[in-house]
Amino acid sequence: MSQRVETTVAGQVDGPPDGRRLGLALLVIAAAQLLLVLDGTIVTVALPRIRDALSMPDADLNWVLTAYALAFGGLLLVGGRAGDLFGRRRVFRVGLVVCVGASLLGGLATNGTMLITARALQGVGAAIAAPTALSLLATTFPAGAARNRALGVYGAMGGLGSVVGLLLGGALTEYLNWRWILFVNVPIAVAILVGTRALVEGDRERGGLDLAGAITATLGLGSLVYAINRAGLHGWTDGVAVTFDVVAVVLLTAFVVLQRRGPNPMVPPRVLADRGRLAANLVNFLVGAGMLATFYFLTLYLQAVRGYAPMLTGVVYLPFAVGMLVAAGAIGPLLLARTSGRVVIMVGMLLAAVGMAWFGLLTPDQNPFTVLLPAQLVTGLGLGLAFVAVTIAGVHGVDPSDTGVASGLVNTTQQIGGALGLAVLAAVATSATAHQPAGTAPRDALTHGYTTGILAGGALYLVALFVAAFALGPRADRRGARAGRR
Repeated sequence: MSQRVETTVAGQVDGPPDGRRLGLALLVIAAAQLLLVLDGTIVTVALPRIRDALSMPDADLNWVLTAYALAFGGLLLVGGRAGDLFGRRRVFRVGLVVCVGASLLGGLATNGTMLITARALQGVGAAIAAPTALSLLATTFPAGAARNRALGVYGAMGGLGSVVGLLLGGALTEYLNWRWILFVNVPIAVAILVGTRALVEGDRERGGLDLAGAITATLGLGSLVYAINRAGLHGWTDGVAVTFDVVAVVLLTAFVVLQRRGPNPMVPPRVLADRGRLAANLVNFLVGAGMLATFYFLTLYLQAVRGYAPMLTGVVYLPFAVGMLVAAGAIGPLLLARTSGRVVIMVGMLLAAVGMAWFGLLTPDQNPFTVLLPAQLVTGLGLGLAFVAVTIAGVHGVDPSDTGVASGLVNTTQQIGGALGLAVLAAVATSATAHQPAGTAPRDALTHGYTTGILAGGALYLVALFVAAFALGPRADRRGARAGRR
C-alpha cells in the first residue's frame, strides 16, 4: 500500500488560497487544459495544407491526429501517477516543457514522419501535464461549491478546447502559415509555467510506476488503430492488417495481465469499483469517439466538398463553441444544482444525438443556415452538458491518494475513444463512399461517406445515453445530485 509523504499543503508553505490566488490558479489550470485539448484538433483545419506542403499521402493524414491522441491517452495514467509520486506541480511543469519542445519540432518538420513524431511527443507532454492539472485543481480548491465551480470550468475547457483548436487553426493557417498552429503553443505554455506558483502542491505518495503497462497499452492500441486504418483501405483479410490485429490482441492481453498481477497497476481496481465512476468514464470514451471523428468529417466536407478556405472553415465551427460554452458554463451547473448527474448526462447525450442526426441532412450544396450551423449548436449544447457532469462524476468521492489516477482516467477515456473512434468511423465513411453507385458525382459520394460517418458517431452518443441511464444507478444518482448542490 502506498504511503503519503507530506509536502506543501494549503495554509503551510504556499499560504492560504485566498480569492485572488484561487482566481489565478483557476486561470492557469483552465488555460493548460484548453491548450492541451486544443492541440488535439488545432491541426485538423490545416490538414489539406499540411498534406500539400509535406507531400503526405491521404492515408497518413489521420495519423497527425491519431498520434497525439494515442500518446496522450495511452500515457495519461502514468502521468497522473507520476504526479502523485514526484509532486504534482513539478510534474505539471515537466509536461509543459515537453509540449514546448515538441511544438517547436513539429513547426520545423520537413516531412510527414517528422511531424507525426512531433505530434506523438506533444501527446507525451500532454499526458504528463493534463492529469496533474486536474489533481492540482483538487489540492488547490477547497471541497464544496468552489471546487465544483472550478471543475465545471475545467470540464468546459475540455469540450471547448476542441472547437477553439479548429477556430485558431483556421485563422493561423489562413493568415500566417500552418506551422504556426504548432509554434503558437510556445508563448502560451511559457505564460502558464510562470503562473504555476499559484498552485498548491498537495501531498506525495510512495510507490512505483507501471511503465510496462503504459507501453503495452499504448503500443497495443496503436497496432489496433493501424490495423483498422489498413483494413479500411485494403480489406479485413489483408495480411498486414491481420498481423497488426494479432499484435494488438497480444499486447492488450499482456496489459490486462499486468494490471491484475503487477505490484503497481495503472488502474487500481478500487478506482473503478465505484459504478458511477466506471459509467462516467465509459460515457467519456463514447463521446470522444464520436466528437473527434465528427470534426474530421466536417472539416473535409467543408474544404473538399464546399471549397471553404481554412479561416472560413474555422469560423463555421463557432456555433459548436457557443453551444459548449453556454451549456458547460451556465446551463450545466444550474441543472446539476437541481437534478442528478445522470439526468444531465442523459439530456446532453440526447441533444448531441439529435444534432448528429441533423448533420445527416447535409448535401453538397446545402444552405449552411438550415443544417450545418443549427446542428452544430444543438450538438455543442449536448456535449457541453455531458462534459461538466462526466468530469464531476469521474473524480467525485475518490480517495486523495488516487486523485492522479482518477483524473487521468477522465482524459484517457476521451483521448483513446477519439483515436479508436476516428479509425473506425473513417473506415465506415470510406466504405460508404466506395459503395456508391457507378456514375455518382464525386461530391455526392464524399458527402454521403462523411454524413454516414457522422451518423455512426450519433449512434455512439445514443449508446452513451443508455450507459448513463442504466449504469449510473440510484445510489450514484443521489450522490451526484448532492455533489452538484454543495
